[in-house]
Amino acid sequence: MKKTLIELKNIHKSFGKIGILGGIDFTAASGTTTAITGKSGEGKTTLLSIMGLLQKPTSGGILIGEKNVADTGIAELSKIRAARFGYLFQTSRLVGSLTVLENTLVCAALAGKSNMRKKAVTILTSLGMSKHLDYKPEQLSIGQMRRVALARALVMETDILLADEPTNDLDPALSQIVTSSLFKAGENGTAVVIVTHDRSLAAKTDCEYKLTDGILHHVR
Repeated sequence: MKKTLIELKNIHKSFGKIGILGGIDFTAASGTTTAITGKSGEGKTTLLSIMGLLQKPTSGGILIGEKNVADTGIAELSKIRAARFGYLFQTSRLVGSLTVLENTLVCAALAGKSNMRKKAVTILTSLGMSKHLDYKPEQLSIGQMRRVALARALVMETDILLADEPTNDLDPALSQIVTSSLFKAGENGTAVVIVTHDRSLAAKTDCEYKLTDGILHHVR
């Protein structure tokens, strides 16, 4: 039986007098893939940031398990993020002074997870990066940096993986590599939530929502 890993209840988000999100309800369960689509500027990235505890809602509840963490302090939120979430941002956000392998392991190290090198190398190899372990980000293409960022998220084996436009700016071959890795994480029990404009990617997910005028509509 699939277990609900995150639930949003009546989430509102405003910046000053400008309303971005208006009363959003959402759930994601273990072993599922969910797409969130919508036009640019609708607030999809903001919603993903709130979902990932990187940004607080103006009002509403965020349940991780059965605990509402919407008003939890910064230190505790940091612990929850490290333990429960993996992130794949629109930009790779690699550390320029670290190698590919070190960048892959940085979040694991911050979370206190050791002995992850072998696993990191295995994941990087599966993503076609075995010959670039000692490269620095400045030596990589955009597609290569995206794969390192994906490896960084996958190595944690977190309950929830949030991906923001994971195939943007990638050629079809690289898009397929990234997509396959995300769906494999879902098959292994992770709740994968993907914000995307890629219709072919959205169509492959278990569930799809569309964000329009601050409201999240269930598509299928």
